[in-house]
Amino acid sequence: MQCPQCQHEHSATAKFCEECGQRLGARCPACGFEVAPQAKFCPECGQRLTLTAPSAEVKVTFTSPQAYTPQHLAEKILTSKTTLEGERKQVTVLFADIKDSTELIRGLDPEAAQATP
Repeated sequence: MQCPQCQHEHSATAKFCEECGQRLGARCPACGFEVAPQAKFCPECGQRLTLTAPSAEVKVTFTSPQAYTPQHLAEKILTSKTTLEGERKQVTVLFADIKDSTELIRGLDPEAAQATP
């Protein structure tokens, strides 16, 4: 087995690269289950695994952040990377409740309270 990052050769039982520490083996992109290199479908969730080469070896592919990050935001992140690293951000969280809704569900168990219209 060859490391996908540094191309170092390993035994078939190795889980991590001895050279760079990269995890060897594939994981299902849908559920994270560790799949066999020759698997075409995930045995845990049934997700189809993508072939990345014409060989018989199957590799799981992941969607790159560039695929779903807007271009203007990606440029802003890359240009201000050193400023953002280690930066702490203050966050405000708002929990909203409909007036007197807790009175309507008082004494009910959580499942019954959630089912109440």
